Parts: sequence; structure tokens; C-alpha cells
Amino acid sequence: MFKLWRRVFQILCLTLPLIFSNLAGASRSRDPWIEKIIQAMTLEEKVDFIGGYRAFHIRGYEHLGIPEIHMADGPVGVRNLGKSTAYPASITLAASWDKDMAYNVGKAIGCEARAKNVHMVLGPGMNIYRMPICGRNFEYLGEDPCLAGQMAAAYTRGMQDQGVIATAKHFVANNQEFNRHHCSSDMDERTLHEIYLPAFKAAVKQGMTAAVMTSYNLINGIHASEHPYLIHEILKSQWGFEGFVVSDWVSTYDGPACAKAGLDLEMPSGAMMNRETLIPAIQSGEMDVSVIDEKIRRILTVYKRFGFFENSDISKGYELDTAFVRETAIDAARGGMVLLKNQDYLLPLNPDRIRSIAIIGPNGHPAVTGGGGSSYTNPLHPLSLVEAVRQVAGDQIEVVYEKGIVTGLPFPEDIFEQSDFYVYRDGKRVTGVDADFFRGKALKGEVIRSHFYQKLDLADGDFWNLESVPETNFSVRFTGFYTPKESGFYCIGARGDDGYRIHLDGVEIVGMWRDQGPAPAKYEGFMNGGQEYKIEVEFYQSGGGAVIQLGVKKVDPDKTPEQYTKQAVMAARTSELVIMAVGFSNVTESESFDRTFEMPHEQNALINLIAETNDNIIVVLNAGGNVEMSPWIDHVKGLLMAWYPGQEGNLAAAEILFGKTNPSGKLPASFAFHLEDDPCYDSYFDADQDLRVFYDEGIFMGYRHWDHCEKKLRFPFGTGLSYTTFEYSNIISPKSVDSIDEAVQVKVQVKNTGVLKGEEIVQLYVADKVCSFPRPVKELKAFEKVDLDPGENKTVTFKLNRDAFSFYNPESHAWEVEPGEFEILIGASSADIRQTAPIFIH
Repeated sequence: MFKLWRRVFQILCLTLPLIFSNLAGASRSRDPWIEKIIQAMTLEEKVDFIGGYRAFHIRGYEHLGIPEIHMADGPVGVRNLGKSTAYPASITLAASWDKDMAYNVGKAIGCEARAKNVHMVLGPGMNIYRMPICGRNFEYLGEDPCLAGQMAAAYTRGMQDQGVIATAKHFVANNQEFNRHHCSSDMDERTLHEIYLPAFKAAVKQGMTAAVMTSYNLINGIHASEHPYLIHEILKSQWGFEGFVVSDWVSTYDGPACAKAGLDLEMPSGAMMNRETLIPAIQSGEMDVSVIDEKIRRILTVYKRFGFFENSDISKGYELDTAFVRETAIDAARGGMVLLKNQDYLLPLNPDRIRSIAIIGPNGHPAVTGGGGSSYTNPLHPLSLVEAVRQVAGDQIEVVYEKGIVTGLPFPEDIFEQSDFYVYRDGKRVTGVDADFFRGKALKGEVIRSHFYQKLDLADGDFWNLESVPETNFSVRFTGFYTPKESGFYCIGARGDDGYRIHLDGVEIVGMWRDQGPAPAKYEGFMNGGQEYKIEVEFYQSGGGAVIQLGVKKVDPDKTPEQYTKQAVMAARTSELVIMAVGFSNVTESESFDRTFEMPHEQNALINLIAETNDNIIVVLNAGGNVEMSPWIDHVKGLLMAWYPGQEGNLAAAEILFGKTNPSGKLPASFAFHLEDDPCYDSYFDADQDLRVFYDEGIFMGYRHWDHCEKKLRFPFGTGLSYTTFEYSNIISPKSVDSIDEAVQVKVQVKNTGVLKGEEIVQLYVADKVCSFPRPVKELKAFEKVDLDPGENKTVTFKLNRDAFSFYNPESHAWEVEPGEFEILIGASSADIRQTAPIFIH
């Protein structure tokens, strides 16, 4: 049945584009001034305008009064322009369940963007957390569409209130990173509408986002960038989206198909929607020029909404409140960290009773601030966990640090600034590398340009400013030599955007030959002092930013792997308490690839080894989601889910450990015991390699699955510990309503019954007791974060609309509410319901 529906769906999608091509534009009044600009543009100017240039710009036409627009990556900082405030990963923000905080984060990033004259930020990210190993989960807002949508809408309002365009991404169902350009996310219509579209709908209708970015993947066999059903029918027609739709970088595959489907702007350049593809389509009658006009109309209407015509330099006269943006980044970490285990009430730590702490693990120092890829922000003020604990603990507590294992990465930033490579000129060594450029990505054909670089630390203009070298779709082979001064183990590390390979004396030692954001890789091996090694780096640029960096660093000659471990054990033995700083980093969890469920670098074994020495262990975990905890969770007393905390978020971790901040975050995703337990496990991987992944769990993913399942979760959705306790009472809800089109008001009282001030996340779920279609046991429909002093009692009020009680009917292709019995459930997590009330809808 699904295959038949899918085929019908594909046929409709391929035949509908022209029907909807001007629907949204015709439904709203047109601005005469903008129409005059469009009429004055030549066809060539029109087509050029809807293709970006210089990677992160929309071209301007000075003679038409159209300003040049600058973009920057998000969603956790203003990237691409040097150092900037690095905010906690979006999953951290989701774990705060704090809409006011989401607004402030959006506002703070918008403020920094404006100060840098960045008109448009590529965020928020809001794809649904389907499996914990998705390499980009940390950029997103959890497994539930209500939570993700409300947080994204607040973030969007905060950013756009500063006069900066927010970009809701990636539309839609980009739920894995493996083979993302070619793999199709296949699902039934109801699953698409109930799970994967609602967050975007909230960003459009509540957040009023001005831009939406399409995803890399296909949906039911059609690429997102050329999907008329999603772009025209859903986004622009049904939701009334009035902004413009932009492609993700290098995610277009057919120019006319994208144009007719409703894509308004191709980035980073007009690789597919260009003069060679669109003008012949217009001249042949395949496509009317009005299709192009509507794209320009949408973009220029957004310019006018944000005042870019009057003020193209939005940084002019603007003074950045650096204290606000810096404190917002820390506050987001404070609110989003989740305390998951506190055995024997070991936490909070009492500094008057502790004299020594050992911090052990690769993430202790230097600071791990964010996941990798296009969202990684080079932090202005990085603070490691070791530095933060020492700051909060004070001088009376001895804090020692041991890495415990050899990782080699992340590198200090200066590894790429070394100039130890050389070539020969007239028999003499000259510091630098030779480069031969080719058209295309295969390093084939004639050399179009040869160049010499003093060091291999190159980005963007280092390529684009070379005559004969195109902005995209080129490859280059760098050749040089390296002679280590002394024998030992060396780490050869690189970072590239897009693909790269490294050969050492003709043997490939690093292979990252794929389209990707800035992705690092390394090789570790023994090298002889005084021996000359030939190093070749092959690199290609597909689109977006162009980055290739290479460096060599000698691994600490004073420590073997065994010595690292031995010193860590000694530190644990001589300390009263151990904080294990473990998990992933921007190297091991990143865009462009899916990560492992097990933590890297044998960290599980390290934790267990330390547990044999010290009974008081607290794990501070960095990751974008759940990890394999079974090997060590029973051997530790504390677990703080720190996610990726941003530049100074480790201060929040230290404050929570010592009780200066009461933890208040709760999980935005369900944490299973084993990866195999996940409802999506059997349908996540492309096992038959047909580039189709069918979401056979349907709407029953995340806690919706676990409510039906006999198996138990390690940590349920919405779970998080506090140093105080809360009591729920006196739920008030109407017993019946005659019209669901009127708001349903629900109240509940929440009291802080402990001795410390704290914040509680009150979660409201709705259950449809009888329905003609299968429905989850309950679904999150509202939430509020409330702060309470000890003994304080507050009434939390929710207003539920029709959406809270409706489901998507695939037979009528519409959202419906079936009259009957429902139940309101309010609790501290999806598994900890404290108050319930029946409600009958007539």
C-alpha cells in the first residue's frame, strides 16, 4: 500500500509545480516600488540574482538600489567571520525547555550578527532527533515537534527583533548524515505531518521566520530543493509563508526543477539555477518568467520588511552589548544541563568538606565547546572544565588534571599555522608547498593554474583571488616535504571543506573525499628524525566555503599511552573525588557523518579503570544525545549531561557540581539502554543500499513508542533531577467543551517543597482515549518553566487550542478532531505524571 501511495505522491509532486507557482504571490498585494525594480531588471540580472555568490552573499545591483546581503552560519553563533561568541549547542537550549531563554539566545546571536553587518543567520536548526547517532543532532531541538517548534519560534522572534533574518532549517526530514545528498527519507503522509513538519510550521506561523532552508536529502524520492508538494503546497500555500526559500549549500541537482518547485535562492552560487539552464527553459515556454519574478519579489519583500533598502549596513552606529551576549551564552548552559544521576546525594559538592579533586578525561582541557561542521563557532572566551572547576572551587581545594588517554585531537589552533613544509627551488629548500589546480573535482585534465603557498592554512580568498581558478567545482593537489627534527610519534592533522586526502610517501593516510563542512581528520604514526617525507594533499571544492589546513605535531614524547593511564589512576587514588570529563567533541561528532553510539578513544574502559580506584566518581558528559552507558553507569555516583556547553558553559557545569546553580534542565529526547532498543534502529540504516530509508516506526518514535513498549528507558523524555523537590496539585480543567475552536484553559499548582530555590519544567500532555486512527498514549502539547523559592506555590496556566487535540487524517489530507473523551496529563516528565483530568469534546 505504501509503495502505491508513494508512486501517486511522486506523480502529483511532479505535475503540481506550475499549478502552485504563483499561488502565494497572487494572494498578497504587491509593492509597486518592488515591482518597478523587477521590471527594470534584465532577464540575465534576474537569473543571476537568485544564485548566491562568494559563498555567503546575495549579490547586489547598485544601479537598481538592491544592496548586497551577507549571511553567516548558525545556529549557535555568528560563524565564518573569525572568532565569535560560541553558544551552547541547540540540543542544550532544547533541554532548558525555556522559551524566554530561546528568545534571548536568538536575540544575542542577532545582536552579534548585526554588529558584524550580517543580515541573515542560517538557524535555527530544527530537524527531529530520530536516532542518537545522527551526526547533527546537537544542532537540533530534540525528538518532540511541540518542544522543537516552540523553542524555534521563540529563537526566531528573538533574532528577527534585532533586524536580522532567521533561517529555519533543514526543511525537511534530514535525520541522518550518512549519504545525505542521495538518501531518501521515506514515510507515510501522517508521519510527515505529525512528526517532521510541525516544528517548521511553528517557526513560520508563530516565529514569522523570513527564510526557510531546504535539506540535502530526498523525501519520498524527490530532493527537498525541488519538492513542489513541500515548498509550494505546504509551506507557501497552506501555511502562508511569505518569506523566501533558500537551498542548503550545494544541495541542488536540477535547476529548472528547483525553480518550478518553488526554491527562491540557490546557495552558495547559481550552480543549477543559472543562465544556462533557466533562460532556455523560459525561451522554450517550459517556464514563464513570472516564476523568476516571484522569487525576486519574495526576496526583496523581505529586504523591505527588515529595512535593508534604507540601511544596508546594519552595523553602522550599532553598539554591541558584549556583557549581554556573553552572559546569555552562559545562562543557556546553566538552564540546559541535565543532572541524570545523583547517588547517595553526592551532589552538590560541599567545598568545606573536600580537599582534593581529580579531573580525568580527554574533555577536561582544552575546552570542548561545540560539535563539528558548519555550526562550529571559534569561541571568543573558551573556558575548559578544569579551569572552571578551579575557578568555582577556590584555592582551598586542590584540583589536578590528567587526560588519561591519547587522542591527538582536538588540536591547538596553532598546529595549522606551522610552516614546516618545504619544496625545492634550484636545489635549495624553500618553506611552503606547491599547488596545481584543475577544473572539476577529480584532479584530471590540464593544470589550469600553479601556485606556491608558504603554508597550508588556506580559506576562501586564498583560492578565489587566483586568476583562472573558479569559485566552485575545482580541485587542487598540494605537494611538499617534511623532515621531523627527532624520532617519535607524530600526528598529521588536517581540516577541509570540502573533500581531501593525504598521502605520506605515496600511501594514503587520511581519506575524507566527500562534500562536507569544515571537517577534521588525523593520522598518528612513528616518524624518523632527519628523514625526509613527501606529503601530498588532494583537495576539491564543491561549494560553500573553501578550507584546507594541514599541520604536523609531535605527540608528547614524555608519555606513552600506558603512562597517560598510570598517571590518571594515581591522580584518582590520591584524590577524594573524581570528575570524569568524557564524551565526544567537534572532531568525533559532526556534520557530514554519523557518530558511534559508544564513546570514542576507549573512554568506557578509562571510566571503569578509575572506578576501581575511587568510589566517588561524577561523569560530565559531552554529546549531542544518548551514548552507550551500560559499561560504566553503575560504577559512578553522578552523571551530568553537559551536551556541548559553548564557550564558557563549563562554568555552568562547575556551578551545578558545587550547588551554586540548581540544575533545571530536562531531557529533550528519550535515552534508551541500548541502541538496538530504539524504535528506529531497524529502519535507520540503508541496509539494502537502495538509497531509501523508510520510517517504519511512523508516528510512534521517541516517547510515543516507549509509552507502548514493555521495555523500559534508562532516562525517559522530560527527565531531569534537581537539588530541591516539587509537588503538583489542584489541576483545574473543564470537564467538557462544546467548541474546540475556543481556547481550553488548564491550571495546575506547583510547589517547591525543598529547601533550595529551583526551577521546574511543567509538562502538559494530551491523550485521545478513543480514535478511529491509532494514536500515541499521550503527546506533549504545552510546557512552562517556573522558578520557585523554597515553600513557594505558583499556579501555572496553559491555554490549549484545536491543535492540542487534533491528528492528521491521511484519508482527508487534513487535521481533524474527533469528538469524544480526552485526558489532560501534567507531570515532571513523560514517565512521571502527577495530575490528570478528563475532558470531553463534543
